Amino acid sequence: MGVVIEEAQISHRPSIASVFHTARSLFRRVDPALYVLWAAAWTLTSARSFYGYMLKQTGGEWSAPLDDVFIHFDYARATALGHPFEWTVGNGYSSGNTSLTYPFVLAVGWRAGFRDCSLMIWAAIVAATCVFGFLLAVRGLFLESDRDDWGHVSSYLLPPMFLGVGAFVWSLWSGMEVAFFMATWAIALLAWQRLERVDGNHRAHASAWWLGLAGVLLVTTRPEAALTVAVFGVAAALAHARFGLARAMGVLVRAGLPGALALAVQSVTNKVFTGEWSANGALVKLALNNPYLSEKEKVEDYIFNVKYAALRNLDYHFASARGEHMADFGPADGSNVFAHVWTSLSREAWWAGVVPLVLAMLPLAFARTRRVAIVLWAELVLWIGVVAFNGQVRWQNERYVMPAVGIMLVLAALGVSVALRTRAERHGCGARTKLWAVRAALVVLSLVFAYDHQIPKMRDQKWFFGRASRNIRDQHLALGKYLAETKPRRVLVGDAGAILYASDRPGLDLIGLGGYGKLPFARASVHGLGASLELIERMPESERPDLLAIFPTWWGVLQTWFSSDLVARFPVEGNVICGGYEQNVYRADWHLLGTGDRLRTMPRGDTEIRAVIDVGDLVSEKENGYAFDRPANGFVDMHILPDPANPALDMFDGGRRINVGMSESFLAKGLLPSKAAHLVVRTAPERDTRVRVQISGAYAGDLDLARTGGWVEAILAIPADRVTESMHIQLVNDGPGDFVDFHAWLTQ
Repeated sequence: MGVVIEEAQISHRPSIASVFHTARSLFRRVDPALYVLWAAAWTLTSARSFYGYMLKQTGGEWSAPLDDVFIHFDYARATALGHPFEWTVGNGYSSGNTSLTYPFVLAVGWRAGFRDCSLMIWAAIVAATCVFGFLLAVRGLFLESDRDDWGHVSSYLLPPMFLGVGAFVWSLWSGMEVAFFMATWAIALLAWQRLERVDGNHRAHASAWWLGLAGVLLVTTRPEAALTVAVFGVAAALAHARFGLARAMGVLVRAGLPGALALAVQSVTNKVFTGEWSANGALVKLALNNPYLSEKEKVEDYIFNVKYAALRNLDYHFASARGEHMADFGPADGSNVFAHVWTSLSREAWWAGVVPLVLAMLPLAFARTRRVAIVLWAELVLWIGVVAFNGQVRWQNERYVMPAVGIMLVLAALGVSVALRTRAERHGCGARTKLWAVRAALVVLSLVFAYDHQIPKMRDQKWFFGRASRNIRDQHLALGKYLAETKPRRVLVGDAGAILYASDRPGLDLIGLGGYGKLPFARASVHGLGASLELIERMPESERPDLLAIFPTWWGVLQTWFSSDLVARFPVEGNVICGGYEQNVYRADWHLLGTGDRLRTMPRGDTEIRAVIDVGDLVSEKENGYAFDRPANGFVDMHILPDPANPALDMFDGGRRINVGMSESFLAKGLLPSKAAHLVVRTAPERDTRVRVQISGAYAGDLDLARTGGWVEAILAIPADRVTESMHIQLVNDGPGDFVDFHAWLTQ
């Protein structure tokens, strides 16, 4: 009897297979909700760790780790007030915010009541929503079908790996548009995947239009994404090429045209409202727009930026040479071989940095993930290739590179998933099983190794996030609040973000991102301070800034020449992000501006000024077709010297320095033909030199300049038979000294 009962009990025990089947069924039922909770938990935990440390550093006040965050806030407030695309209300259209969409998203929060620094709370909500949505959207890359159990299980690696690199997470929570951009990229990814799956011609074209609209969102969030859209479009077209060339071309056009039109509309709008096709940010930050660099120097700058963008991540952000967290394995001596090897490997930071890269390359090695990996790797590489044109790629914790890092982390998680799959080996031999075991061990150890190196890096980035936010609070926001109390008419700033946002006063951005009407301050900032001052001369006196809020080490003689008093100082202790230890407020004094506009020496017999060019003034130069030999020539210079008409007074003028053997030229228009004229050139000779004058390509005479301690207005007579209504004037410096041209007039 006992034996029968025992056998009955054994027969009712569940088998391992049935237990596994029950567990799999249960997992499939709870998986959708469980992954949502998992992604939400990682998102909120990551956000809380960074924002919590920021609030700890600032004593509970919201701030941001970058001044550029507040540039977004400036545009968002103006948008909420009914002035979209304006940096400050009243300055007019500005292309200074390269992300067109993000300020509109922030403006929703401003209208909802997130004012002042609490707008950063809204930015944090937006970032968390975007990261959470990204983790949900990208999960599909891991799933081969709804019943792909390993794909569902391994996708749980995505949140910790995506949020596992400190510098990348820093950018996600910084308040910049990085998190929002990653969400727009995920939308484009979903649109591309949908397009790849459809068969019917009508459905394919409809899906291609959806991808095109996602492309519009991408390029208006970050214009560097133009090539990202192109990769999605080309990949989709190739997938549909099996249905014929017409189908493939239709998909390509529909996927790419909307984004291309969006960029074209943006460029045309810039041209209409600012006079420049490019955005202000591109004018200021791209070496391509530097008038003084040679083509070789521009190429060298680009190559340096590419190397920096890659190596800064590999040997710094992805790596830590400490490996200190493996101390749990015991002392790193001969008695513990594992700890000794681990510590030895950890001393080489570059080695640890390569591990995430290798994991991200694994999807290329497997047929089931190779296609998507090629697409994502193409986007990653092209992104770095595009942002390397931007000289600012080396600053702000490398935030410009971080979208590429985000894509790489997705690839790394996908690489771990596909490398640990066993389905392909189920019907293979034992050798294949052993190969999988070795591969799995290497992948797991690499993952743990990379994680070990990110522990101290993540801690450092949290500290950096909090300290940088405190720096911005202590200097920029404090200065802005001071200005809000003193209520100046307009403030000149060299940092266009937090000062103007906190003060809510009209501003003038000397770097040029903010813009002011059609005056080309962005281009002028690249040419030099003198070019910017020449533009301030063009502003009505009532519109000129009455205060300067600048770093005294940034702008040379600006505060010495054009301020009357130091009003306030705003130092920052323990600075890790601000442009200088001290940012000061000066009372502006512009009384010297415009003093150099008038000709002091009218040639005998002449009564009229027929043409004039103010050299160094970009507006005047453009009107007169001015050009100078490049490179390393034409640097903007400026002087304050005694006024020739009244030595008791000072006179200011800006001009360009023409090196020996180089020249400048301009077009003089409006002269009376066949009537004798004079060319008058204002300079301040530092050494004796001779300037050869050519009119319409023919020699017309020399200007012999002797070194003086003041202004000189040199005169060259032009015979009547050489005078036409329009004349091309070229000034060639034959040396031996430099020639600085400040002004030129044609008189009759």
